[in-house]
Amino acid sequence: MQPTRTRYKAAGFLLALAAVTYLDRVCIAILAPQIARDLRLSKIQMSFVFSSFAVAYAAFEIVTAWWGQRIGPRRVLTRIVAWWSCFTIATSVAWNYSSLLVIRFLFGAGEAGAWPNAALAFSRWTPVSERGRAQGFFFAAAHLSGGLTPLLVAALMPVMSWRAIFATCGAVGFVWAAGWFRWFRDEPRSHAGVNAAEAELIETGRSISTHGHGGKGVWRDLLKSPSVWFLCLAYFSNSYGSYFVMTWLPTYLAEQRGFQKESLSFFSGLPLLLSVVGDISGGAVTDFLTRRFGLRVGRSGVAVAGYAVAGAAMFASVVSTTPVMAASLIAISVAASMFTLSASWAACIDIGAEHTAVLGAAMNTTGQIGSILSPVVTGWAVSHFSDWQTPLLIMGGLYVASAVFWTLVDPRKRLGVL
Repeated sequence: MQPTRTRYKAAGFLLALAAVTYLDRVCIAILAPQIARDLRLSKIQMSFVFSSFAVAYAAFEIVTAWWGQRIGPRRVLTRIVAWWSCFTIATSVAWNYSSLLVIRFLFGAGEAGAWPNAALAFSRWTPVSERGRAQGFFFAAAHLSGGLTPLLVAALMPVMSWRAIFATCGAVGFVWAAGWFRWFRDEPRSHAGVNAAEAELIETGRSISTHGHGGKGVWRDLLKSPSVWFLCLAYFSNSYGSYFVMTWLPTYLAEQRGFQKESLSFFSGLPLLLSVVGDISGGAVTDFLTRRFGLRVGRSGVAVAGYAVAGAAMFASVVSTTPVMAASLIAISVAASMFTLSASWAACIDIGAEHTAVLGAAMNTTGQIGSILSPVVTGWAVSHFSDWQTPLLIMGGLYVASAVFWTLVDPRKRLGVL
């Protein structure tokens, strides 16, 4: 009996989820000048608006991941995306700094746990041999959405206000939530479209129990594992850099490098568009090297190489004398860091097994600390020193540190709770 291919439909839903979650994150960065002008916000205030989302996201990430392990990603992801839609629309009715701060905080609280629960769904629906590619396409969908959003917003701005754009984007999530809840099942064997051969293919080597809901020893084992610590620390730079792209990059390109209109929209989206290539190639490379040389080379080797290139390219952008070269090097740097995402999240599944969501949340929470600090540090440096280069040097240094941390991660060592 040939295995059915229902797992690819499940992956398709998760790719759409990734695209939806990035739509608003990039949208607010592009519309920041209009929002700041209408609500009379300073750069520092806009920085805290950006960070309020990340603060709440970090605060609620682990508990939402734990919730997903208890009741399954089907219901939790439905709630997350419905909440996302409500607060994307709510952003459109903000009337001052305080209201926007509260709305974005509640937005982050509701969206928290989306990616760890997506990783949990992948862990239950994806064979070991396909994990890297699945994660690669997942992040590619997110970054393609983020890369195209500036062009979409630029096309809508002549005919819609920033408030109308947020309201329109918010409606998208309701469609996804309804389709996901109706079609998806937490276990492949529970889905009518999965035959016995496909279920066996998925479950072979999976080492995930559907009855374990976060055993009492999981927190102890997370804290005791050196690989978990270094995996989490390495992820800090990824979120720090990507949040710069999704918040201050358009302003940097306009104020420091002189980009305008069409070129500004293109180069604002270029890091995320190039990240699509990094995501997909990173997934393919980590799967290939894992099959050929094992998990240590396949995961850690890919991550070390990606972060080393990211650091070198970011440092080079600082000394570049031409705007196009500087913008291109930033895009290459960010794309190289995204090359590591498949290895990072596949390693979460390798190490975490049935506790993938909690480990993914711990890693993502560390990343969200980077997301919190990135816009604030950037806004503070620019406001106080009129200096756009310092934030880039910080990002380059963080990427190099992540390369070092990954040399200390061993994805062969699973949490001792199975």
